[in-house]
Formats: sequence, structure tokens, C-alpha cells
Amino acid sequence: MINKSRQGIRSVRHLDMQQLRTLVTIAQTGSFSATAEKLFKTQPAITHQMHQLEATLGTALFEKQGRSRVLTEDGQKMLKYASQVLALNDEVFRVFQERLQGTLRIGSPHDAVETLLPSILRQASQALPQLNIDVCIDRAPRLFELLQRGEIDMAISARFHQEFEGLILKRSPVVWLCAADYVHRPDKALPLILADGSSIYREMALAALEQHHIRWTVTRIVPDLVGIKAAIRAGLGVTPRSIDLLAPDMRMLDEADGLPPLPEMTYHLWIRPHADDSPARQAYEMLRQAWELVDAVPAARAGPAAG
Repeated sequence: MINKSRQGIRSVRHLDMQQLRTLVTIAQTGSFSATAEKLFKTQPAITHQMHQLEATLGTALFEKQGRSRVLTEDGQKMLKYASQVLALNDEVFRVFQERLQGTLRIGSPHDAVETLLPSILRQASQALPQLNIDVCIDRAPRLFELLQRGEIDMAISARFHQEFEGLILKRSPVVWLCAADYVHRPDKALPLILADGSSIYREMALAALEQHHIRWTVTRIVPDLVGIKAAIRAGLGVTPRSIDLLAPDMRMLDEADGLPPLPEMTYHLWIRPHADDSPARQAYEMLRQAWELVDAVPAARAGPAAG
């Protein structure tokens, strides 16, 4: 009897939550390619997840219809179950999150204030309405110091830190930006607008220019992103920045203009050390669950980012 019981236990199969979220996202977006872009995964990874889910269930969830893949009858049934399972999963988190009390302290660099920070704050406030949320805006080195000392609970940063646990929020191209009416002179030293102090953009830009033997000069050093935007719009030079900063009154320079490509920027959400069993840890896990479906792909120990 014991052997039969053990066999029964071994035969129990479990559904993978990420596979279910991927299935629901495919139904929402209408395609594997759009799902891959939304979840920051490759299309083969999305396909592999669905093949794994089909193997677990022992049935085909998709069929070819022209160039597209659509849900089969079993796929439609599974979509309903997946939505119900995910809803129950989220409900469990909502029930137990009521135990969380206190303040969640989130740090952000200036260049994420208008892009990533609003999404993080929205997710946090929706998932954790009973927590107060404090925001600290500073540069990455300072945010890491605060994180290490436990003075903030989480920090957004494009810098990689080997000692912290984090999840990937976004991968963003870095480009050369200038004013829309800026006149580029390849025969002259490239006039750079840079932030003062330590800057990942400064590091990657100067490394690329040196590697390609391109002359450059620093025309403006400014203390913050507001100053950088003002200098760009004034036509004072060129700056390396995330493509998210591109505005209608700006344009990009690229290899056609004689400038080298720049590495991609990877933004993470890092959590402070020794946060086990704390409200910060529970908040982080809830944000991770929400973010992997809505905005990003989590990474328990993310690999090195550009710069």
C-alpha cells in the first residue's frame, strides 16, 4: 500500500504559473511575437513554454490558421482555467498582504522617474494599499549605499550589483541624442553633454568613442537630467541616453552620422540585503508577480547589465 501511495504521489502533476501567464498574455496580445515583446522574452522561449504546457496537459492548445496560430477548442478551455488559477493565485496574495504594515521605501535614479518609477509606484500602491510608500531620487551609487545600509527597501538602477537580488524591469537601447535642428559636424570633435560625477552613460559613451578613435570634447557638464534636457534642446551638443528620453524636438545620431553604436541598458529593481520575512520581501515578491505579467521578466539573480 505504501508503494502504491508513493506512486500516486509521484504521478501528481503541477501547472507552471509562468506558462499559464504566458498563455493568458498570448490571448490578450493575439500573437506569440507580441507576447515575447511584452514579456521581454524571445519568441522561441514563448513557443517552448507553450510546448511544455501542451506536453503537461497531453493536448494541443494551438493550431495553424494561415500564418497565425490560434487556440484550439482545448486551448480555449485551458485559457478559462488559466485565468481562474491566476485569479485565485492573485487573490491569495491579496488576502495575506493585509498583514503587511509600515512604509515601503523605493529609490530611483533621475532617468527612471518619468519611465519606470510610475509603473512601480502604481503596481505597489495597487498591490499593497495598506503600506505607505516613500520615494528617494538619487544617483545609483548613492542608492546602493542606502540599500546596503537598509535605509531604503528597493532601488531601480541600470547598474549591476553582484551582492543584491533583483529582477529585470526593462532593456532599453542607448542612443546619441541631440536637438532636432542640431547640425552635426563629423570633421569636428564631438561636443558632449554629460552629467557630472559617476555616470554609466558617460562610461559607455567614452569607451565607445575611444574604441572607434573618434575625437570628442565635453562642452557641458550638468548635475541632473533636467539640465541635460535643457542643454540638448539648446543645441549645445550630443548626449548618450536611453531612447526613452527621445522627444519630438530631439533626434538621434547613429552610424550613418559616423557615431558608434552603444550597449543596451538593462534596468533592475534591487531589494536590500537581509530582507527575509520582512514586509519589504513580501512587497518585492508581490511586485515581481505583477511585473512579470505586465511589464518585465524577473531574474532571481540577474546577469551583468551593460555598464
